[in-house]
Amino acid sequence: MKKKLVILSGAGISQESGLKTFRDMGGLWEQYDVTEVASPEAWQKSPELVLRFYNERRKQLWEAKPNAGHLGIADLENWFDVEVITQNVDDLHEQAGSTKVLHLHGELRKARSTADPNLVYTLKNRELKMGDTCEKGSQLRPHIVWFGEMVTEIERAAEIAETADIFVVVGTSLVVYPAAGLLHYIRQGTPVFVIDPHKPNVYLEHVEYIEEKAGKGVELLKTKLENFR
Repeated sequence: MKKKLVILSGAGISQESGLKTFRDMGGLWEQYDVTEVASPEAWQKSPELVLRFYNERRKQLWEAKPNAGHLGIADLENWFDVEVITQNVDDLHEQAGSTKVLHLHGELRKARSTADPNLVYTLKNRELKMGDTCEKGSQLRPHIVWFGEMVTEIERAAEIAETADIFVVVGTSLVVYPAAGLLHYIRQGTPVFVIDPHKPNVYLEHVEYIEEKAGKGVELLKTKLENFR
């Protein structure tokens, strides 16, 4: 039986592939607060603006490739039963070869019905427009968890965190909830590794910090995990 390795990933790992966070996008978006393009209220007020914002983010994703961090995490499946819980809406973990990825905040390559949230579609191109509808005839929206919406996958993520023999945090500052709260579900005594150049505080025992960006940090992590195989 392979040991269960659970990885919580955040924006830091995707930035190394050139994907910008909202605050880094600049240009047109400097005049907007994030809630003006990523909330149910924004969708009600100006769906065209919301679609334009996500189309621009999707364009970045279409051009991005997995980096050493993503590839290193995928390689760990040779040694461990790896489950990735990601705060990221890109699919770079999947592109790298990770086979078990849970997206807490939705997926950029998908759209869902505004009439029936269970109707989710994989987009064939990078633009979602007004007039693009589901099979019931309702407008499609980005398959993203917006500010003010429930993170429906958090319970599943908590269940995964509880099963970890080893828990790794990579590329997240651990200030966004409810994702940061997953650390409370880790069993006492579980080894925890935190990969981040800024060393976020983790109030747990058995924490080892790797103060590097994701790519270099995952490479160092693999060396440390040889003792746990």
